[in-house]
Amino acid sequence: MHVPTDSARKAIMITRSRISLATLAVAGTLTLALAGCSSAASSTDSAAADSEGGYAVDSETLVFGVVPDSVDTETNYQPLMDYIAQETGKTVEYHESTDYAALIEASIAGQIDVASFSGFTYVTATNNGAELTPISSIITAEGQEPGYYSEAIVPSGSDITSIEDMKGKKVCFVDPSSTSGYLFPSYNLIEAGIDPEADITPVFAGKHDVSVQKVGEGVECEAGFAEDSEVAKSDKVEVIERTMVPGAPIVESNTLPDDVKEKLRDILSEVTADDIVAAGIDSADSDGFRSVFYATTPVDDEYYDQIRDICEATDAAQCQK
Repeated sequence: MHVPTDSARKAIMITRSRISLATLAVAGTLTLALAGCSSAASSTDSAAADSEGGYAVDSETLVFGVVPDSVDTETNYQPLMDYIAQETGKTVEYHESTDYAALIEASIAGQIDVASFSGFTYVTATNNGAELTPISSIITAEGQEPGYYSEAIVPSGSDITSIEDMKGKKVCFVDPSSTSGYLFPSYNLIEAGIDPEADITPVFAGKHDVSVQKVGEGVECEAGFAEDSEVAKSDKVEVIERTMVPGAPIVESNTLPDDVKEKLRDILSEVTADDIVAAGIDSADSDGFRSVFYATTPVDDEYYDQIRDICEATDAAQCQK
């Protein structure tokens, strides 16, 4: 992790209040929603959980939640869900939330059994009471370490060549709870001496592919940020800077029965695309799935301390309890 210089830390301190203001409305909405979820969970959801052994729905079903990364999200995860269903003998229900905050709310309310989160979403959810444990992180190529890139992008041919050049521009982010689409970009802007609220016009695209699209069009956004896998699909943007972020975790609910948690860890801690194909999931043997899934590698809660360090440095409102 890049360690802030003294001057950068000073800049961070100056801009903390502004960053908090930039995200306060979102955080306030989330807080109210979480309070509602907690109330509901204490009355109806907890009773259902007791009768069904801690499952989101019932003992025959596992609800699989994902962050809404792109239009291809469900297709990308289907072979993995089919594998989980086959190995556990349970029906796997796909749960794609409308946005990151909704997935956080669902996890806190006990409505998710297993999920693929972003690192920032995981930290935010557990800070606010979600009972989750990381199992592993997906890697997309042989020999790769967990992690992926947050990429700063501009329209092809743009005269913006660095993050410093983004000052005064319309800048696309993904979502206030996105690791590579907001948290790390905010930190990098601060490092470059740019206030993410006052010195740019922020635009939240909602998904990584939409952020790439808007930057490529160069109308709503003159620059922006997105994860590398979505940036690679476009020939209308150029990457001007990139930062490695911690790999997104596959998590399980702590309320599941011990034997189910153990089974999920057994099948998801270290599994390759070839293993999934060998298990009889033919849909895993496709260019689409192999482009986003090579294998998983184990990670634990401590692995996400870098996210917590960036949270502290930026004082992002979403990090707060």
